[in-house]
Amino acid sequence: MLDSAAKSPELISLDILRTKNPEHALEQWLAKSVTPWDCLAVRYEYVQYYLPDSPVIELLAIFQQLEGQTTFTVTALDKLLVDQLTVLGHDCFDLGDFCVAYGFPLLFLDRPMRLEPVAIDKPWGREIWFTGIEQRGQSYVSDGVARSPLPWVLSAAPRRLAAGAERHINLLKILDPLPEEVYGDLYFELHEEKREVYVVTHIDRCAWPEGKGAIRFGFDPEVKAAYSSDEDFRADFLAAVKRYEVVRREIDDLFDRQREALGIDANVPVPASCLQGWFGELPEHLQQQERQLREDMNRFTALLPLSVGNVVKVPLLTPHALQHGVRTVEFQTPVYERRILSFAQKVLTQGHWDTEQAVAMMSLEPPDLPKLTILEEGLGYLLVEVVTFDDFRVWRLTLLPGSGYLVPATGCYGLLMAIDGVVVLGGLHLLMEEAVLLPAERTETLLINQSAKDAVVLIARPT
Repeated sequence: MLDSAAKSPELISLDILRTKNPEHALEQWLAKSVTPWDCLAVRYEYVQYYLPDSPVIELLAIFQQLEGQTTFTVTALDKLLVDQLTVLGHDCFDLGDFCVAYGFPLLFLDRPMRLEPVAIDKPWGREIWFTGIEQRGQSYVSDGVARSPLPWVLSAAPRRLAAGAERHINLLKILDPLPEEVYGDLYFELHEEKREVYVVTHIDRCAWPEGKGAIRFGFDPEVKAAYSSDEDFRADFLAAVKRYEVVRREIDDLFDRQREALGIDANVPVPASCLQGWFGELPEHLQQQERQLREDMNRFTALLPLSVGNVVKVPLLTPHALQHGVRTVEFQTPVYERRILSFAQKVLTQGHWDTEQAVAMMSLEPPDLPKLTILEEGLGYLLVEVVTFDDFRVWRLTLLPGSGYLVPATGCYGLLMAIDGVVVLGGLHLLMEEAVLLPAERTETLLINQSAKDAVVLIARPT
C-alpha cells in the first residue's frame, strides 16, 4: 500500500506522485471518474533483486486513459523527464507522443505485450531468453519500436500483469546449439527442482542430413542390463566419466594458455572453429585419448531421436543433453540449479563438475517422449496438452488458415509463442518464434491465423 506521504500524496512536480506501491496509486486513480486523456505519473523505488547486491533505482511509470483502455510506460527516472512533464502540464499531455519523443514503449495494461529477447552466449551456441530476469541478462517488453526491461514493466502493476508472480515468471527461451558435433552438444546434466520441456522447432540438415536429430537422454538399457546391480552400473559410469575428466582438464588447461596468449578471458565462449583449430594442434596421442575416453563414457548413455514438432518432457533427476543442430523452444521453472555430470568442453560458469553427487541421485529409469492429450477440437483449431507440471502447464494450438481461437482469460499471466505461420493477437502480428506476455487481468483475446498454411502456437501458464 502507499506510504504515509503518498496517502496524502506529495506533489513532486506537476502530476508526479511519489509512492511505494505504484499499483495501489493506479487503483486509486482508476477508482475516480477518469476522463479521456487523464493521466497519472508515479515515481517509486525499485529493488533490482536479480542483480548483485540488489541495487535500488527510481522508476517512473506513467498511465493514461485512451479510448476506454489504460496505456502506460515505465522507465528510469531522471530530472529531464520531471522537467518535461512539468512544462507540458496535465491538459496537453499525450502519452503516445511523449513515448515517441523519448524512445519509450507505449503499452496497454490489459493487452498482450510483445517480448523482446536477449541472447546469452554459451560454449555450445546460445540461449535466447524471452522472459529472462537475472544477472546474466534481462528480457524486454516492446511496442515494436521502443522497449523497457521486463522486470521494470512488471513492477508497475504486478497484480494486474502477473497476479503477484512477477518474480517467478516461467522462463521461455530458445536453445540454439551450434551444428558442429561435440562443440554444439549441451552439458550432460540433471535437475533436482527445475522443470523443463522442449519443443523441437528446427533440425540442421548439415548436422543431421536425414532430418532427425537427438537428445542424450538417460542411459542405454542394453548396457545397463549387462550389470548385476544398479550400484555397479553407477560405479562404472562414474569411473568412465572421471577418466574422461582427467584428459578434458589437461586439454582445457592447454586451451587456457591459448586464450591467455590471445588476450581472451578464461571464462568467455570461444568460437567452435577456434577450438577445433586448437584441438587439431594437440599431440595426436592426446586427441586420440580424448576421443576414446569420450566414447567410453558416452556408451553408457542413450540417444533419443528427435524430429521437428517432438516434445521432450525432462523428468527430475534424469541426465540429458540436447545435441548439436537441434533447435528447440524451452519452457522451464525460473530456478537456476543443475548438476553437471560431464561436458566435452570447458564449463565456463563453474570450476567443477558435479559428477559424484549427480551419479548418486540420478534416475536410471528409461525416459520417453510424452503422449499429447487432445483438450479441445473445434472449427479450424486443435488444442493439445504438451505437458503439465506441478507449477506450470503448456499447450500447443494448431489453427487452420483463416481460423481463430479465443485465448481465455485465466486470472494468471500467460506466455504465447508463434511456432509456425503468421498469427494476429490483440493487434500484434507474430511471426515464427515471436512471443508475448498475456497479462493476468485480461479479457478473452481472439487469435487469428493470417497465413495460407496451418499456424502453430505454444501457450504456457502457471497452474
